[in-house]
Amino acid sequence: MRMVRLCAVLLLAETLALTMSANAQEVTPPSKPIPRINELKTPQFGAGWLAQVPNPKDIAQGTSPNSADLLDEVTVQGLRGYHPSKSSTATGTNTSILETPFSVQVIPQEVIRDQQAISIQEVVSNVSSVTYFGNTGGREANFNIRGFGNPLGASAPVLRDGYRLYGSFQAIPELANLQQVEVLKGPSSILYGQTEPGGIINLVSKQPLAKPFFEAEVQAGSRELVRPRIDLGGPLTADGNLLYRLNASYKHESSFRNFVTDSNRFSVAPILRWKIDERTDLSFNLEYTYNRGPADFGITQFRDGVAPVAREFVVNNPDDSVTTDYLSLGYSFEHRFDDNWKIRNGFRYISYNYDYGVVALPLIVQDETVTRFYADQDGQDRSYSLFTNVVGNFTTGTIKHTLLAGVDLNRSESRIISLLDFANPSPLNIFNPDYVLVPKPSRSALSLFNDTLTTNNQLGIYLQDQIYLLDNLILAPGLRYDSVTQRATNTPTPFTEGGVSERTSDALTPRLGLLYRPLPELSLFTNYSRSFNPTTSIGENGVPLEVERGEGFEFGVKSKLFNQKLLATLTYFDITKQNVAVVDPQNPLFTISVGEQKSQGVELDIAGEILPGWKVIGSYSYIDAKVTKDTTLENIGNPLFGVPKNKASLWTSYTLQQGELQGLGFGIGLEYLGNRFGDLANSYQVGDYLIGNASVSYRRDKYRLAVNIRNISNAKYIESVTGNNGGIYPGAPLTVIFSLSSEF
Repeated sequence: MRMVRLCAVLLLAETLALTMSANAQEVTPPSKPIPRINELKTPQFGAGWLAQVPNPKDIAQGTSPNSADLLDEVTVQGLRGYHPSKSSTATGTNTSILETPFSVQVIPQEVIRDQQAISIQEVVSNVSSVTYFGNTGGREANFNIRGFGNPLGASAPVLRDGYRLYGSFQAIPELANLQQVEVLKGPSSILYGQTEPGGIINLVSKQPLAKPFFEAEVQAGSRELVRPRIDLGGPLTADGNLLYRLNASYKHESSFRNFVTDSNRFSVAPILRWKIDERTDLSFNLEYTYNRGPADFGITQFRDGVAPVAREFVVNNPDDSVTTDYLSLGYSFEHRFDDNWKIRNGFRYISYNYDYGVVALPLIVQDETVTRFYADQDGQDRSYSLFTNVVGNFTTGTIKHTLLAGVDLNRSESRIISLLDFANPSPLNIFNPDYVLVPKPSRSALSLFNDTLTTNNQLGIYLQDQIYLLDNLILAPGLRYDSVTQRATNTPTPFTEGGVSERTSDALTPRLGLLYRPLPELSLFTNYSRSFNPTTSIGENGVPLEVERGEGFEFGVKSKLFNQKLLATLTYFDITKQNVAVVDPQNPLFTISVGEQKSQGVELDIAGEILPGWKVIGSYSYIDAKVTKDTTLENIGNPLFGVPKNKASLWTSYTLQQGELQGLGFGIGLEYLGNRFGDLANSYQVGDYLIGNASVSYRRDKYRLAVNIRNISNAKYIESVTGNNGGIYPGAPLTVIFSLSSEF
C-alpha cells in the first residue's frame, strides 16, 4: 500500500498545482450432466476438456473504429503517442477519456511496436488489474480483470471493434491485425450483455486508408522465431470512394518447453470500405487465422508448491498437439442523417474450431506421480450476431445530450466431443519421466466420454444518455434488458446421461456514471453498475444453474500531467459476484448457485509523454479478492486463485530528437506479479516474479531496425495458473527479437 499512497500523493500534488495556477476555462462540449467427471476427484486441466461441467481526426486521436472512420497516411505513419485521448469502448460513443466516468485504458499501436509484442497477454500486461490465466491446452486465451474471470468457466470477454463475441471459446487473437487494445474495467453488461463483472478487453482492428500505404516487417529471434507480416491499404478507385486495408502475417516458433511440435500460425484480414455517398458508408471485413502447435497442459503442484522440475518439463506427451482455425466475416453500415444523428448496423459470423490429436491428459496428481489418460477432443463454435444502434446529439434547454439506443441479437452453437480411455492409465514420474511406458493409442481405440451441443439465443436492448448538466458536469445513466435461452443436448454415454435441458434467464442491468471536471486537466468520477453472466454449470436436475450476477462501484480521478501529455488514472473499486457455482453439499457430484465472491482494490495507470521523445506507460494495482460464501466452509475467506494482491508494470522509452543520431531509441521496462494461490482451497502457492525488458531501435526515414530483450535476467517464474493442482504454466526464459520494417 506504500506505493499506492506515494502515487496518490504525487497525483494530488500535481492536481493542486494545476488548480492553483489555472484560470477558469470552459470544457469542450460533447463531440458530434457433464459434472460426473467430478467422480475422478481430479484437477481440471484446461477449460477445453472440462468446461462442459466518424471521422479521420477522431481516429487519429485514438477512437475505436466502431463506426466507419478513416485513417489517413499521416496518421498511420505518425502513430507517435502512448496516450490516445479518446475511446468508445466505455460509452459506445466517441468520447474523450477525460469526459468518460468509467475506468478505461488504451494500449495504442506505438506501445505494441516499441515492445515488439506478439501476443495479447504481452499487451495487456501494461494495464493494472489484468492477469493472464494461460492458454488452456494451447487453444484459447483466458484473462482475469479485477479478480474475476475463470479459465474453467467464464473468462473476461474479448471483444472485436466493440462487438461482443458470444460462444464457449475465445480464440487466441492475432496482433498483426490490431490498431490498439482497450480495457474497460468494472461491470459492463449495459453495452455488451453477458460479461464477467471485472471488465472486458476490446481489440480494435486496423481500418481502410484514404491514401496509399504499404508496410512490411520481418521479426526473427529466439527459438527459431520467424514472423513476417505486411500491412497495406489505400483507395481502389480514382474518386476515393472505395478503400481497402489488408493485413497478413505468418509466425513460426519452437516452444521453450520440450515439445516436438513447433507452432505455425497464419493470419489474413482484409477490409473493404465503400463510401456510398457523403453520409453513408458500408464496410465488409474478413479475418482468418490458422494455428497448429503444442497441446500444453503446464506442470503440476507438488505438496504446498509447484513441482520442482525444469520449466522445459512436459507433463503430458512431447508430441501432443492441437490445431485451431478461426473465421470472422461480416459488415458494418453507417448512415449519418445530419451532423447530430446517425444509425449504425453490423453483422458478424464467427466460426472457431479446435482439434486435439490424441493427447496424454493429466488428471490425477499424487506427489511425484501424475496419472494421465489418453484422450481426444474436438470443439466447434458458431456465432451469428446482429447489432443496430442510433447515436444522437441534442439539447433540452441548456442541457446537452448524447443518446445511444440499440438492440443486439445473437445465436451461438457450441459442440464438444470428448473421447477418453480410462481402462489404460499412463502414470508419469515427474522426476524420472517415461513417456512411452504406455503407448499412445489411435483415436478409434478411445471411448466416447461426452457429446454435447449447447445453443444460446440472446436478445439485448439498451439505452444510454450522456447528459452535460453543465459543461464540466456529466451524468451518464444507462439501462439494458437481456433475455437468454440456453439449451443443452447430451448424447448418452457410459459417463453422461442423455437428454435435453433448457433454461431462460433475463436481467435488467443498470449503470450510472457521474463526472466532474473542475479543470480541463482534471476529472473526478464515480459510477455504479451491474452485470449478469449465464453459467455453463449444470445442477443435479440437468438444468443450467441460475445466472451469475455482479454489482460494483468505483470512484477515482483522472488528470493530464506534464503539459497535458500524460494521463494518470487513480481508481478505487468494490465488486461483488453472486450466484457462483459451488459444490452441492447434498450431492458433491453436482453444483448449486449460492456462492459469492468479492473484490476490492486500488489501481493506478499512467501513459503518455514526459518530455519530447521520452514516453512512458505504467500501472499498479492492489486487489483483495476473496470467497465470501461457499458450501465448502474452508474456502470462505480464501483469496481467489491466480489473483495477485500486488501487480505493477513500467515501460519507458526515449528517442533522440535531433543530431546525427536522430531516430535512435532506447527502452526499458519491468513487470512484477505478486504471490498467487494455485487453487480456491489455497492448498499451494506459485510465488511472485519480477522480470526486466529492454530495447534498442533506430528509425531513419521510412525504415526501422529494432532489437528487444524480454526477461533479460532469465528469471524462472510461473506466468499463470488454472485453479487446481495442475495446469501451472512456466514463463518463458530470456527471449531476443530482432525486427526490420519499412513503410512506403
